Amino acid sequence: MADLIDVLAPEEQEGTKAVVRNWLKAVGETVALDDPLVELETDKVTQEIPAPITGILHEILMQTGEKTEPGAVLGRIKLAGSAEARLAAAPAATQETAPAVSEAVHHSPAVRRAAEEYGIDPATVTGSGKGGRVTRADMDAAHEAALATPALQPARTPTPQAEKPSGDLRSRSIKHSPMRLAIAEHMQMSVSTAPHVTAVFEADFSAVMCHREKNKAAFAASGVALSYTAYIVAACVAAMKAVPAVNSRWFDDRLEVFEDVNIGIGTALGDDGLVVPVIREAQNLSLSGIATRLQDLTARARAKALTPADMRGGTFTISNHGVSGSLVATPIIINQPQSAILGIGKLEKRVVVREVDGVDTIQIRPMAYVSLTIDHRSLDGHQTNTWLTRFVETLESWPQ
Repeated sequence: MADLIDVLAPEEQEGTKAVVRNWLKAVGETVALDDPLVELETDKVTQEIPAPITGILHEILMQTGEKTEPGAVLGRIKLAGSAEARLAAAPAATQETAPAVSEAVHHSPAVRRAAEEYGIDPATVTGSGKGGRVTRADMDAAHEAALATPALQPARTPTPQAEKPSGDLRSRSIKHSPMRLAIAEHMQMSVSTAPHVTAVFEADFSAVMCHREKNKAAFAASGVALSYTAYIVAACVAAMKAVPAVNSRWFDDRLEVFEDVNIGIGTALGDDGLVVPVIREAQNLSLSGIATRLQDLTARARAKALTPADMRGGTFTISNHGVSGSLVATPIIINQPQSAILGIGKLEKRVVVREVDGVDTIQIRPMAYVSLTIDHRSLDGHQTNTWLTRFVETLESWPQ
Protein backbone atom coordinates (compact mmCIF):
# COMPACT_ATOMS: atom_id res chain seq x y z
CA MET A 1 0.00 0.00 0.00
CA ALA A 2 1.34 3.42 -0.97
CA ASP A 3 0.51 4.96 2.43
CA LEU A 4 2.55 2.37 4.39
CA ILE A 5 6.26 3.00 5.07
CA ASP A 6 8.59 0.17 6.08
CA VAL A 7 10.66 0.38 9.27
CA LEU A 8 13.97 -1.27 8.30
CA ALA A 9 16.87 -2.74 10.23
CA PRO A 10 20.13 -0.91 9.38
CA GLU A 11 21.87 -2.21 6.26
CA GLU A 12 25.25 -1.98 7.99
CA GLN A 13 25.90 -3.37 11.44
CA GLU A 14 28.99 -4.60 13.26
CA GLY A 15 28.89 -8.06 14.78
CA THR A 16 26.54 -10.93 14.29
CA LYS A 17 22.80 -10.92 13.61
CA ALA A 18 20.73 -8.40 15.53
CA VAL A 19 17.90 -9.34 17.87
CA VAL A 20 14.75 -7.28 18.42
CA ARG A 21 15.13 -6.20 22.04
CA ASN A 22 12.08 -4.05 22.72
CA TRP A 23 9.37 -2.10 20.89
CA LEU A 24 9.01 1.39 22.33
CA LYS A 25 5.64 2.00 20.66
CA ALA A 26 2.53 -0.15 20.35
CA VAL A 27 0.46 -0.76 17.23
CA GLY A 28 -2.00 2.11 16.81
CA GLU A 29 0.16 4.69 18.55
CA THR A 30 1.12 7.98 16.93
CA VAL A 31 4.82 8.32 16.13
CA ALA A 32 6.75 11.41 15.05
CA LEU A 33 9.67 11.51 12.64
CA ASP A 34 12.85 10.30 14.40
CA ASP A 35 11.00 9.16 17.52
CA PRO A 36 12.74 6.10 19.11
CA LEU A 37 10.66 3.19 17.81
CA VAL A 38 12.37 -0.14 18.43
CA GLU A 39 15.61 -1.36 20.04
CA LEU A 40 17.93 -3.83 18.31
CA GLU A 41 20.74 -5.62 20.14
CA THR A 42 23.80 -7.38 18.73
CA ASP A 43 26.76 -8.90 20.56
CA LYS A 44 28.31 -5.42 20.58
CA VAL A 45 25.70 -2.71 20.91
CA THR A 46 22.07 -1.85 21.61
CA GLN A 47 20.68 0.81 19.29
CA GLU A 48 17.35 2.57 18.91
CA ILE A 49 15.81 2.57 15.44
CA PRO A 50 14.00 5.88 14.83
CA ALA A 51 10.69 6.30 13.05
CA PRO A 52 11.37 7.12 9.37
CA ILE A 53 8.16 9.17 9.04
CA THR A 54 5.38 10.75 11.09
CA GLY A 55 2.27 8.62 11.29
CA ILE A 56 0.68 5.66 13.08
CA LEU A 57 2.49 2.40 13.88
CA HIS A 58 0.41 0.11 11.66
CA GLU A 59 1.97 -3.31 12.31
CA ILE A 60 4.90 -5.04 14.00
CA LEU A 61 6.45 -7.77 11.86
CA MET A 62 9.47 -8.73 14.00
CA GLN A 63 8.62 -9.54 17.60
CA THR A 64 10.82 -9.21 20.70
CA GLY A 65 13.48 -11.92 20.74
CA GLU A 66 13.44 -12.55 16.98
CA LYS A 67 16.69 -12.41 15.00
CA THR A 68 16.77 -10.00 12.11
CA GLU A 69 19.03 -9.56 9.08
CA PRO A 70 20.33 -6.16 7.86
CA GLY A 71 17.63 -4.44 5.81
CA ALA A 72 14.82 -6.61 7.21
CA VAL A 73 11.37 -5.04 7.60
CA LEU A 74 10.68 -4.67 11.32
CA GLY A 75 7.27 -3.05 11.04
CA ARG A 76 5.23 -0.53 9.06
CA ILE A 77 3.98 2.99 9.69
CA LYS A 78 0.87 4.44 8.09
CA LEU A 79 1.49 7.94 6.75
CA ALA A 80 0.09 10.80 8.80
CA GLY A 81 -1.86 12.09 5.80
CA SER A 82 -3.85 8.90 5.25
CA ALA A 83 -7.48 8.69 6.32
CA GLU A 84 -6.80 5.88 8.80
CA ALA A 85 -3.91 7.78 10.38
CA ARG A 86 -6.02 10.92 10.78
CA LEU A 87 -8.79 8.87 12.39
CA ALA A 88 -6.39 7.17 14.79
CA ALA A 89 -4.71 10.43 15.72
CA ALA A 90 -7.92 12.33 16.40
CA PRO A 91 -8.83 10.85 19.80
CA ALA A 92 -5.18 10.86 20.88
CA ALA A 93 -5.05 14.62 20.40
CA THR A 94 -7.64 15.08 23.16
CA GLN A 95 -5.64 13.03 25.64
CA GLU A 96 -2.55 15.02 26.55
CA THR A 97 -1.23 12.30 28.85
CA ALA A 98 -1.37 9.45 26.29
CA PRO A 99 2.22 9.76 25.03
CA ALA A 100 3.57 9.87 28.58
CA VAL A 101 1.63 6.73 29.51
CA SER A 102 3.06 4.91 26.48
CA GLU A 103 6.60 6.01 27.25
CA ALA A 104 6.20 4.83 30.84
CA VAL A 105 5.26 1.32 29.69
CA HIS A 106 8.21 0.74 27.33
CA HIS A 107 11.53 1.09 29.14
CA SER A 108 15.09 0.89 27.88
CA PRO A 109 17.33 -2.12 28.68
CA ALA A 110 19.28 -0.04 31.22
CA VAL A 111 16.08 0.89 33.07
CA ARG A 112 14.88 -2.72 33.07
CA ARG A 113 18.21 -3.92 34.46
CA ALA A 114 18.03 -1.29 37.19
CA ALA A 115 14.48 -2.37 38.01
CA GLU A 116 15.65 -5.95 38.49
CA GLU A 117 18.73 -4.91 40.46
CA TYR A 118 17.06 -2.40 42.78
CA GLY A 119 13.60 -3.97 43.03
CA ILE A 120 12.00 -0.65 42.00
CA ASP A 121 9.01 -0.44 39.65
CA PRO A 122 9.81 2.20 36.98
CA ALA A 123 6.14 3.18 36.97
CA THR A 124 6.68 4.68 40.44
CA VAL A 125 9.60 6.84 39.28
CA THR A 126 9.24 10.33 37.80
CA GLY A 127 10.98 10.37 34.42
CA SER A 128 13.29 13.17 33.32
CA GLY A 129 13.75 11.94 29.74
CA LYS A 130 11.99 12.96 26.55
CA GLY A 131 8.22 12.73 26.90
CA GLY A 132 8.58 11.79 30.57
CA ARG A 133 10.57 8.62 29.88
CA VAL A 134 12.33 7.10 32.87
CA THR A 135 16.12 7.01 32.45
CA ARG A 136 18.79 4.94 34.21
CA ALA A 137 19.81 8.09 36.09
CA ASP A 138 16.23 8.40 37.38
CA MET A 139 16.36 4.79 38.61
CA ASP A 140 19.73 5.34 40.29
CA ALA A 141 18.41 8.46 42.02
CA ALA A 142 15.34 6.59 43.25
CA HIS A 143 17.57 3.84 44.61
CA GLU A 144 19.79 6.32 46.44
CA ALA A 145 16.73 7.99 47.93
CA ALA A 146 15.43 4.64 49.13
CA LEU A 147 18.75 3.79 50.77
CA ALA A 148 18.77 7.15 52.53
CA THR A 149 15.33 6.43 53.98
CA PRO A 150 15.29 2.83 55.29
CA ALA A 151 11.55 2.83 55.86
CA LEU A 152 11.04 3.52 52.16
CA GLN A 153 13.33 0.80 50.85
CA PRO A 154 11.50 -1.29 48.26
CA ALA A 155 10.50 -4.76 49.30
CA ARG A 156 12.25 -7.34 47.18
CA THR A 157 10.40 -10.36 45.93
CA PRO A 158 12.29 -13.47 47.07
CA THR A 159 14.08 -15.17 44.20
CA PRO A 160 12.25 -18.43 43.51
CA GLN A 161 14.40 -21.52 43.96
CA ALA A 162 15.15 -23.32 40.75
CA GLU A 163 14.16 -26.92 40.45
CA LYS A 164 16.97 -29.10 41.77
CA PRO A 165 18.38 -31.01 38.80
CA SER A 166 19.57 -33.94 40.90
CA GLY A 167 20.28 -34.96 44.48
CA ASP A 168 20.85 -32.06 46.85
CA LEU A 169 22.37 -29.69 44.29
CA ARG A 170 21.20 -26.10 44.67
CA SER A 171 21.15 -23.85 41.63
CA ARG A 172 19.39 -21.02 39.87
CA SER A 173 18.79 -20.40 36.19
CA ILE A 174 19.92 -17.22 34.44
CA LYS A 175 18.35 -16.63 31.05
CA HIS A 176 20.89 -15.80 28.35
CA SER A 177 20.69 -12.23 27.07
CA PRO A 178 20.67 -11.66 23.30
CA MET A 179 24.17 -10.15 23.62
CA ARG A 180 25.49 -13.21 25.47
CA LEU A 181 23.98 -15.56 22.88
CA ALA A 182 25.43 -13.52 20.03
CA ILE A 183 28.90 -13.48 21.64
CA ALA A 184 28.72 -17.26 22.13
CA GLU A 185 27.77 -17.78 18.49
CA HIS A 186 30.58 -15.52 17.27
CA MET A 187 33.23 -17.16 19.48
CA GLN A 188 32.20 -20.67 18.48
CA MET A 189 32.28 -19.68 14.82
CA SER A 190 35.80 -18.24 15.18
CA VAL A 191 37.21 -21.34 16.87
CA SER A 192 35.56 -23.59 14.29
CA THR A 193 36.80 -21.45 11.38
CA ALA A 194 40.42 -20.61 12.20
CA PRO A 195 43.30 -22.75 13.54
CA HIS A 196 44.47 -20.69 16.53
CA VAL A 197 48.17 -20.51 17.45
CA THR A 198 49.57 -18.28 20.23
CA ALA A 199 53.06 -16.90 20.86
CA VAL A 200 53.95 -15.24 24.19
CA PHE A 201 56.69 -12.62 24.75
CA GLU A 202 57.61 -10.47 27.74
CA ALA A 203 57.69 -6.67 27.62
CA ASP A 204 59.52 -4.23 29.91
CA PHE A 205 57.38 -1.09 30.40
CA SER A 206 60.13 0.99 32.10
CA ALA A 207 60.55 3.39 29.16
CA VAL A 208 56.80 3.79 28.71
CA MET A 209 56.26 4.46 32.41
CA CYS A 210 59.03 7.06 32.43
CA HIS A 211 57.59 8.87 29.39
CA ARG A 212 54.07 8.74 30.84
CA GLU A 213 55.18 10.21 34.18
CA LYS A 214 56.84 13.11 32.37
CA ASN A 215 53.87 13.87 30.10
CA LYS A 216 50.61 12.83 31.76
CA ALA A 217 50.16 16.22 33.49
CA ALA A 218 50.42 18.06 30.17
CA PHE A 219 47.93 15.67 28.60
CA ALA A 220 45.57 16.07 31.56
CA ALA A 221 45.75 19.86 31.21
CA SER A 222 44.26 19.46 27.75
CA GLY A 223 41.58 17.11 29.06
CA VAL A 224 43.16 13.86 27.85
CA ALA A 225 44.13 10.89 30.02
CA LEU A 226 47.40 9.31 28.90
CA SER A 227 46.84 5.59 29.43
CA TYR A 228 49.17 2.67 28.85
CA THR A 229 46.76 1.42 26.18
CA ALA A 230 47.59 4.46 24.01
CA TYR A 231 51.24 3.33 23.93
CA ILE A 232 50.16 -0.22 23.14
CA VAL A 233 48.10 0.96 20.16
CA ALA A 234 51.05 3.01 18.88
CA ALA A 235 53.36 -0.01 19.25
CA CYS A 236 50.88 -2.11 17.25
CA VAL A 237 51.10 0.40 14.40
CA ALA A 238 54.91 0.13 14.44
CA ALA A 239 54.75 -3.68 14.41
CA MET A 240 52.33 -3.63 11.45
CA LYS A 241 55.00 -1.86 9.42
CA ALA A 242 57.33 -4.80 10.07
CA VAL A 243 54.71 -7.47 9.25
CA PRO A 244 51.78 -5.94 7.29
CA ALA A 245 50.19 -9.39 6.83
CA VAL A 246 49.06 -9.36 10.47
CA ASN A 247 46.62 -6.61 9.49
CA SER A 248 44.68 -8.87 7.15
CA ARG A 249 41.72 -11.09 6.35
CA TRP A 250 41.81 -14.64 4.99
CA PHE A 251 39.90 -15.67 1.86
CA ASP A 252 40.05 -19.09 0.26
CA ASP A 253 41.79 -17.69 -2.83
CA ARG A 254 43.77 -14.77 -1.37
CA LEU A 255 44.91 -12.80 1.69
CA GLU A 256 43.52 -9.27 1.87
CA VAL A 257 46.07 -6.98 3.58
CA PHE A 258 44.59 -3.67 4.72
CA GLU A 259 46.30 -0.30 4.25
CA ASP A 260 44.50 1.28 7.21
CA VAL A 261 45.22 -0.03 10.70
CA ASN A 262 41.81 0.04 12.41
CA ILE A 263 42.40 -1.24 15.93
CA GLY A 264 39.53 -2.50 18.07
CA ILE A 265 39.83 -2.25 21.86
CA GLY A 266 37.97 -4.95 23.80
CA THR A 267 36.00 -3.19 26.56
CA ALA A 268 34.28 -5.26 29.25
CA LEU A 269 30.75 -4.36 30.36
CA GLY A 270 30.72 -6.49 33.48
CA ASP A 271 28.30 -9.41 33.33
CA ASP A 272 26.65 -7.92 30.23
CA GLY A 273 29.54 -8.99 27.96
CA LEU A 274 31.92 -6.79 26.03
CA VAL A 275 32.12 -4.40 23.10
CA VAL A 276 34.97 -3.59 20.72
CA PRO A 277 35.07 0.09 19.67
CA VAL A 278 37.51 0.82 16.84
CA ILE A 279 40.26 3.45 16.58
CA ARG A 280 40.28 4.10 12.84
CA GLU A 281 43.40 4.83 10.78
CA ALA A 282 45.63 4.54 13.82
CA GLN A 283 48.66 4.71 11.51
CA ASN A 284 47.90 8.41 10.94
CA LEU A 285 47.56 9.35 14.62
CA SER A 286 50.07 10.71 17.11
CA LEU A 287 50.19 9.42 20.68
CA SER A 288 47.98 12.36 21.65
CA GLY A 289 45.49 11.56 18.89
CA ILE A 290 45.32 7.91 19.93
CA ALA A 291 44.82 8.84 23.60
CA THR A 292 42.03 11.29 22.71
CA ARG A 293 40.09 8.78 20.61
CA LEU A 294 40.67 6.02 23.13
CA GLN A 295 39.29 8.13 25.98
CA ASP A 296 36.16 9.05 24.02
CA LEU A 297 35.41 5.50 22.85
CA THR A 298 36.03 3.90 26.24
CA ALA A 299 33.82 6.42 28.06
CA ARG A 300 30.96 5.94 25.61
CA ALA A 301 31.38 2.15 25.69
CA ARG A 302 30.93 2.05 29.47
CA ALA A 303 27.97 4.43 29.22
CA LYS A 304 26.45 2.10 26.57
CA ALA A 305 26.39 5.07 24.19
CA LEU A 306 28.36 3.58 21.27
CA THR A 307 26.86 3.49 17.80
CA PRO A 308 27.29 0.68 15.24
CA ALA A 309 29.65 2.99 13.31
CA ASP A 310 31.97 3.12 16.35
CA MET A 311 32.55 -0.64 16.09
CA ARG A 312 32.62 -1.12 12.34
CA GLY A 313 35.62 -1.84 10.14
CA GLY A 314 38.15 -3.21 12.63
CA THR A 315 41.20 -4.96 11.12
CA PHE A 316 42.98 -5.95 14.36
CA THR A 317 41.97 -6.26 18.02
CA ILE A 318 43.61 -5.75 21.42
CA SER A 319 42.42 -7.68 24.49
CA ASN A 320 43.84 -6.01 27.60
CA HIS A 321 42.87 -8.88 29.89
CA GLY A 322 45.51 -7.89 32.44
CA VAL A 323 43.33 -5.08 33.79
CA SER A 324 41.34 -7.74 35.64
CA GLY A 325 44.44 -9.50 36.98
CA SER A 326 45.23 -12.12 34.34
CA LEU A 327 48.92 -12.75 33.61
CA VAL A 328 48.43 -14.85 30.46
CA ALA A 329 45.30 -15.85 28.55
CA THR A 330 45.59 -18.33 25.72
CA PRO A 331 44.30 -18.65 23.20
CA ILE A 332 42.48 -15.34 23.01
CA ILE A 333 39.81 -16.00 20.41
CA ILE A 334 40.29 -14.07 17.17
CA ASN A 335 37.68 -11.47 16.32
CA GLN A 336 36.61 -12.85 12.94
CA PRO A 337 37.19 -12.11 10.12
CA GLN A 338 40.51 -10.66 11.34
CA SER A 339 43.75 -12.66 11.25
CA ALA A 340 45.18 -11.92 14.71
CA ILE A 341 44.49 -10.58 18.19
CA LEU A 342 46.91 -9.14 20.76
CA GLY A 343 46.69 -10.02 24.45
CA ILE A 344 48.17 -7.82 27.20
CA GLY A 345 48.68 -9.38 30.62
CA LYS A 346 48.86 -7.75 34.03
CA LEU A 347 51.60 -5.12 34.42
CA GLU A 348 53.55 -5.91 37.58
CA LYS A 349 57.00 -5.51 39.10
CA ARG A 350 59.23 -8.57 38.58
CA VAL A 351 62.81 -9.50 39.28
CA VAL A 352 64.76 -9.75 36.02
CA VAL A 353 68.39 -10.15 34.99
CA ARG A 354 69.96 -7.29 33.02
CA GLU A 355 73.54 -7.01 31.82
CA VAL A 356 75.29 -3.79 32.86
CA ASP A 357 78.86 -3.20 31.60
CA GLY A 358 79.24 -6.89 30.86
CA VAL A 359 78.03 -7.97 34.31
CA ASP A 360 74.68 -9.67 35.02
CA THR A 361 72.62 -7.68 37.53
CA ILE A 362 69.33 -8.41 39.27
CA GLN A 363 66.81 -5.60 38.82
CA ILE A 364 63.16 -4.92 39.52
CA ARG A 365 61.28 -3.88 36.38
CA PRO A 366 57.59 -3.32 35.41
CA MET A 367 56.89 -6.32 33.19
CA ALA A 368 53.92 -7.79 31.32
CA TYR A 369 53.38 -10.87 29.18
CA VAL A 370 52.14 -10.03 25.70
CA SER A 371 50.70 -12.60 23.30
CA LEU A 372 49.71 -12.70 19.66
CA THR A 373 47.12 -15.28 18.65
CA ILE A 374 47.04 -15.83 14.91
CA ASP A 375 44.90 -17.54 12.31
CA HIS A 376 47.48 -20.10 11.14
CA ARG A 377 45.94 -20.05 7.67
CA SER A 378 46.99 -16.41 7.29
CA LEU A 379 50.25 -16.31 9.24
CA ASP A 380 53.15 -18.50 10.33
CA GLY A 381 55.30 -18.60 13.45
CA HIS A 382 58.14 -16.56 11.93
CA GLN A 383 55.79 -13.69 11.08
CA THR A 384 54.17 -13.90 14.51
CA ASN A 385 57.51 -13.69 16.33
CA THR A 386 58.78 -10.89 14.07
CA TRP A 387 55.65 -8.86 14.81
CA LEU A 388 55.95 -9.38 18.56
CA THR A 389 59.67 -8.57 18.48
CA ARG A 390 59.02 -5.19 16.85
CA PHE A 391 56.06 -4.55 19.20
CA VAL A 392 58.19 -5.18 22.30
CA GLU A 393 61.15 -3.21 20.93
CA THR A 394 58.90 -0.20 20.35
CA LEU A 395 57.68 -0.23 23.95
CA GLU A 396 61.10 -0.85 25.49
CA SER A 397 62.86 1.84 23.43
CA TRP A 398 60.19 4.54 23.73
CA PRO A 399 61.96 7.91 23.25
CA GLN A 400 62.14 10.07 26.35
